[in-house]
Amino acid sequence: MSPLTRFKAGNHPQQVGARGVNDLIDDRGTDPVLFAALDHRFNFTLDVAAAPHNAKCARYFTRLMDGLAQPWRGERVWCNPPYSNIRPWVEKANVECYDACQLVVMLLPANRTEQGWWQGLIEPYRDKPKGSGDFDLRVEFLPGRPRFVLHGNGHDTIRPNERPPFGSCLVIWEKGYDAG
Repeated sequence: MSPLTRFKAGNHPQQVGARGVNDLIDDRGTDPVLFAALDHRFNFTLDVAAAPHNAKCARYFTRLMDGLAQPWRGERVWCNPPYSNIRPWVEKANVECYDACQLVVMLLPANRTEQGWWQGLIEPYRDKPKGSGDFDLRVEFLPGRPRFVLHGNGHDTIRPNERPPFGSCLVIWEKGYDAG
C-alpha cells in the first residue's frame, strides 16, 4: 500500500487565519543576524508587522497601529508577517508597490507555494520582466531553516528549538530592479 493512500490533506493550524492571532506562532522575531545581512543589502526604512520587542527598524507598525491600514508610500519595507494570516500582507505589498512603495521584502514560509494566496498573488508575477514604472517580483529561497526569536518567558534570544519545521523564502517587490 502506498504511503499516500492514507494521506489526508488539511491546513496546519498556523495556516488558518480564521482561528485568530496566536502569539506563540505569530510573535516570532526575525533572527537579528539574518536581518542585519538583509538590511545591509536592502536598506530598510520601515518594519510593517512588528511589536516593540521585535521591531527591526527605527520606524515600525505594531498590531494596534495596523500595518495593513497604514500607507507604505516611498518606503523600503521589511515584513515578517503573522504566518496565521499571510494573504492580506501579500495583497497589501502588491497594492503598495503599484502605488509608490520602493521596495517590500517579505519573509515567508517556503512550504506554502500550493496555497491560493501564493498561486494567485505571487506565482503569476514572479521572475517576469516588468514594464516601465512597474515593480519586479522575485523569490529567493533561503538556505537551511532560519531560526526565530520567541518573546516571553524571560527569553528574547534564539533557543535551540526555535527553528521551524519548514524552510523560508524572501518575496521581493522592487521598483526598477534589473536582474541583468
